[in-house]
Amino acid sequence: MSEQALYVYAIVPPEGAAEPGSGIDGREVLAVGDRHGAVALVHRQDTVPFEGPDDDVRRWVVQHSEVIDRAWQTAGTALPVSFNVIVGPSEGASPEESLRGWLRENAATVRERLAALTDHVELRIEISVDSSTADDDPEIQRLEAEMAARPEGVQRLYRKKLDTQRRDVTDRLADELYPELRRRILAHAVDVVENRRSRAAEGSVPVLSIAVLVAESEIAPLGVELADIRDSRPGIDIRFLGPWPPYSFADLPAMGPGPTSEGA
Repeated sequence: MSEQALYVYAIVPPEGAAEPGSGIDGREVLAVGDRHGAVALVHRQDTVPFEGPDDDVRRWVVQHSEVIDRAWQTAGTALPVSFNVIVGPSEGASPEESLRGWLRENAATVRERLAALTDHVELRIEISVDSSTADDDPEIQRLEAEMAARPEGVQRLYRKKLDTQRRDVTDRLADELYPELRRRILAHAVDVVENRRSRAAEGSVPVLSIAVLVAESEIAPLGVELADIRDSRPGIDIRFLGPWPPYSFADLPAMGPGPTSEGA
């Protein structure tokens, strides 16, 4: 039989736990901690993490996020915890005792992070450039002109050369755009996390993919900046997502070796 444990959603100020509602699959969400300090939003379960078909996992992740979002909207700040972080018993202490101990040990850090993130949001920005922007390249124009005068069999070889040239030209353009676009975005942000594994749609090359932490008052000015970037150069595509709780900027100390975490 599995031991009892606490599944952790977020660390919030006490006011963020006023109406925690229900969590994953309707489980009751509870507040653990000092009502005069930070509290952890949790539900009770065994130590087995959530595992199952992809559709189930997606539903659980959404439900996990909904708990965080409610608390964040209420308190104006929150430290989100990743999906499937479970605090079990440790060295004779119950899960609740372990979690309370972690909150006491990290009280100053948690208090500082909650204060720093108050009235701030996470936005995610993805910028790509379409390969059609390479059509003005002189080498591409030369290859296209030559291809038009060749028989079909030879044209296939030219098409491969053109694909390679377009990709190379677009890659160079993306590299040139990156520092300038990043600078313009960060003029409105207080922190940034790069997504190095981003992928653009077929026919496009990624320029940047980042999560930024911005004050609520900077959301609209940043939107204007991105619109100007999009309108100032043809072939630029921008995805502007959020606002969300600061998932990428919580910077929580590890929940161990006191509380034990599984599936962080």
